[in-house]
Amino acid sequence: MDTSIDRLDKIAAMMQQRGVARVRIEEGDASIELEGPGAFPAPVAPAVPVSTQPVAAATPAGAAPQAATAAPAAPATSDASPDTGDGEAPLDMTKVISVKAPMVGIFYAAPSPGAKPFVQVGDKVKKGDVLCVIEAMKEMKEVTAQADGEVVDICVSDGELVEYGAVLMKLY
Repeated sequence: MDTSIDRLDKIAAMMQQRGVARVRIEEGDASIELEGPGAFPAPVAPAVPVSTQPVAAATPAGAAPQAATAAPAAPATSDASPDTGDGEAPLDMTKVISVKAPMVGIFYAAPSPGAKPFVQVGDKVKKGDVLCVIEAMKEMKEVTAQADGEVVDICVSDGELVEYGAVLMKLY
């Protein structure tokens, strides 16, 4: 029984590490399905300074609106917000465009091994520019920019398996 639990722990850790929301495993006539809470987005809690909110053992129901009102202001001054790198103010995250995987496959940042990547953080792109390639079953699918912008984050590593809908990169 310990080996089954250890195996489930390893699978759950791998799901979280790779951002996989659901896994189904079938062996013979037995099957198990693990599902996480969404696609395991990056933790948001570190963006809010811990010292600004006192922690109480039990919070009354009326206190929740105060915490919700204070939280949106914190990311604007937080170091966790992406910065353009040239001393400008942090990005308005409502204007960030997430480029998502159109299918399950392997993410490639460059057209061939050893070649220059299609884009790097800081590159300006135009609508329709190729950003990366996803390969599945020897079929290559180019992922293009949906709008003009600047690459502010590349969320996956070259050669990494990505799920359908996984965020590959962010444009601003």
